[in-house]
Amino acid sequence: MGEKLLHITNGDALTQVLKDLNIEGEMLVWHEMLCEGPTLEFIYSEAFLEKRKAFFDQTYDIEIDENRVITELEKLNNSNNYSQIVLWFEYDLFCHINMIAAINLLQQKKIDLPIYLVCSGRIDGEKDLKGLAELSSKQLLKHYKNKTLLTPEDIDLAITIWGIYCGIDHNLLKPYIVKPSSFKYLSNCLKAHLERFPDSKTGLNILETNILKIIKEHDIVSKNHLLGYALNYQGYYGYGDLQLKRIIEKLSIFYNIENKKIELNRKGHEALLGKYNLSNEINNNISFGGVERLNHHFSKTENKLIKSALNAY
Repeated sequence: MGEKLLHITNGDALTQVLKDLNIEGEMLVWHEMLCEGPTLEFIYSEAFLEKRKAFFDQTYDIEIDENRVITELEKLNNSNNYSQIVLWFEYDLFCHINMIAAINLLQQKKIDLPIYLVCSGRIDGEKDLKGLAELSSKQLLKHYKNKTLLTPEDIDLAITIWGIYCGIDHNLLKPYIVKPSSFKYLSNCLKAHLERFPDSKTGLNILETNILKIIKEHDIVSKNHLLGYALNYQGYYGYGDLQLKRIIEKLSIFYNIENKKIELNRKGHEALLGKYNLSNEINNNISFGGVERLNHHFSKTENKLIKSALNAY
């Protein structure tokens, strides 16, 4: 019997690309965005699914296709059929949280197989970071050929980070920003995660600040135009349309739309100047794993999260 691989991919688009390239093995598509909303350490328990269903319903008015998720994950129940597992995830926070959760699920299911990682990002000779589905066939096959075997230390690191993410003290992630591992973009993602909390001075996180700066510095004619800029200039977040549209709507108190143009209003200019802490006015108390966004601010001077005086628990 030859080797049979199980590929865990970051979405349908990449899965189709892999099939078109005749990559051998079974495909399991990871249908989640665990970088937002509440999580529990034990993945895909009944309680976990209920939390996720409630989050998508309340935050995005979306009903999870539970059968689709479960059908994919049931492939892990036949782990004896496989000789190794290949993870296909990208350089950004969106993918890294999903990847870490996938590794934890494999451990929770006591699946003892070699785990390899194919991770895109920097490409020789190109300026911009690239997602897996953005690579040429030649580039993608080269990434696959050079896939990284995760070490026991890598697995332990993923378990530790997932436990912290599901907990209430995300400052515990700080030491792992400088810890060497096979996850070459993990440091960037952990930094990006901490900066998703409101800045201690302005009350805006780095994504919100960036969107207001885009409005200030460019001639933006519509929300879709603004969304395009936000998607292209978001650094290590990897957010999709759904997430960034929500943030743009939350920021509507800072801009006006007149004569086919979006411009900052007075409050928007004041927000960028940091005259007031506006985190409560934005009213975006989304959860990141085990914590709610407004319970903490990110202090640039201290380079850590500090409890919000208005929302401390």
